[in-house]
Amino acid sequence: MKQIAFVSGKGGTGKSTLVSSLCQLVADKMVADCDVEAPNLHLLITGEELNKADYYGAKEAVKDAAKCRKCGLCYDACRFAAISDEYEIISLNCEGCGACALVCPAEAISLEEVKTGQTYLTKTLQGTFSHALLDIGAEGSGKLVTEVRRKIFTSHEQEKWLLIDGSPGIGCVVIASITGTDAVVIVTEPTKSGVSDLERVLAAARHFQIPSFVCINKYDLNPEMAAQIEEYCRQHDCPVIGRIPFDQKVVKALQAGKTPVEAGNIQVTREIEKLWQRLTAALGA
Repeated sequence: MKQIAFVSGKGGTGKSTLVSSLCQLVADKMVADCDVEAPNLHLLITGEELNKADYYGAKEAVKDAAKCRKCGLCYDACRFAAISDEYEIISLNCEGCGACALVCPAEAISLEEVKTGQTYLTKTLQGTFSHALLDIGAEGSGKLVTEVRRKIFTSHEQEKWLLIDGSPGIGCVVIASITGTDAVVIVTEPTKSGVSDLERVLAAARHFQIPSFVCINKYDLNPEMAAQIEEYCRQHDCPVIGRIPFDQKVVKALQAGKTPVEAGNIQVTREIEKLWQRLTAALGA
């Protein structure tokens, strides 16, 4: 099964709209939303929940109040302001480093695994869909992304494709989203920030030696900037496989919970189909 990750340097470029549309155009595939901090693909892809599970991806200091001598050594050792003046542990500040447990003479502090999010596996008309939600203030987003990708294979039935809706940016969640994939499609827009973020994401993908492609969304809003992006891609040997025009009808469709494909937007749908044809041809599929 070939894995394709769709990423962007910033939010709002239309990445999830593109992935959700491809979910309705591409046959024989599975889907994963690896934006665990602010997922939204589930708003456009619904179905029957197959599995829901708590995820424990970090450790946190826990104190046994009966053993505590209030000596203050834990307070002095903590570098994250996770110990209050009353020597209580402030869970939102705790990084799970274990320094407090190490210095506690009464062994009143220990590290315990804590819930950091929830994973979901859903059966949809578009295929098996894996996604997750990181708890507020929780650590380990990259680990949760890895779990999202791992769980999708528990329902693998020889599908040909895995479409991954990745996170914006170049942090650990993006690295966890693209690691081991067969291709990365960077969705950008014709703005100065779009160009800058494209450069950063492309550099990240190239670092991991993953074949990269570019889709310029809403390209006709700024043809001059779109031309600059295409020139940059030519110079860096990164094929532009998609040029999707701006259409206010897409916004209205999304507001109604529909993809451009579901809304019958022929022009946008045709461009997305061309993108997929170019991508599969480049991958020899």
